Amino acid sequence: MTNTISDQQLTRTVAAKLLSIQAIKLNLKQPFTWSSGWKSPIYCDNRLALSYPEIRTFIRDLLSAEIRRSYPDAASIAGVATAGIPQGVLVADQLNLPFLYVRSKPKGHGMENMIEGKITPNQKVVIIEDLISTGGSALKAADALQSSGFNILGMMAIFTYGFERASKSFESADIPLICLSAYGTLIEEALEQGIVSASELTTLQNWRLDPENWDV
Repeated sequence: MTNTISDQQLTRTVAAKLLSIQAIKLNLKQPFTWSSGWKSPIYCDNRLALSYPEIRTFIRDLLSAEIRRSYPDAASIAGVATAGIPQGVLVADQLNLPFLYVRSKPKGHGMENMIEGKITPNQKVVIIEDLISTGGSALKAADALQSSGFNILGMMAIFTYGFERASKSFESADIPLICLSAYGTLIEEALEQGIVSASELTTLQNWRLDPENWDV
């Protein structure tokens, strides 16, 4: 099941911080094109948060606190390449836990690893991702970890678009997902800040319902 953290004020604060550094950009007049070919009025690059120490630390602390609360038995942290790696390292360091990461595909030379780090069968792990869209890459990483014997407690991410497709995929995989903020909260914050108008808010809400077929 897909959830955000329980403190709704914090989810709003995360959205505001990401907007403040333009880690999330909104443009309805000139939509972005995703690698999937989808047209989108939003583009999210949470890696920008790494360049802002205060925000980087804020995100690290929230992820760490939620793991302590929801997954107190976590024995390791795994990052999803590439954007989940730095956030995962920060969290693992904060929690004093082992860290490993999962490539998008096996390395083409040497040991040809897909998982980098110590593989410990039955070890309880929490996966860190920066962004959840359809959930495909995150669940591919989860599958690699499970195939190597890890016990996945759940996945944490900074932001989710909240697509129904992703929710169903995580439910089908039986992997809990907790995110710091979500699309609905973000666009409400953007409206409050005057970044978008009320009519644009409606357009943004409609996009999320059918992103594959949306266009301006």
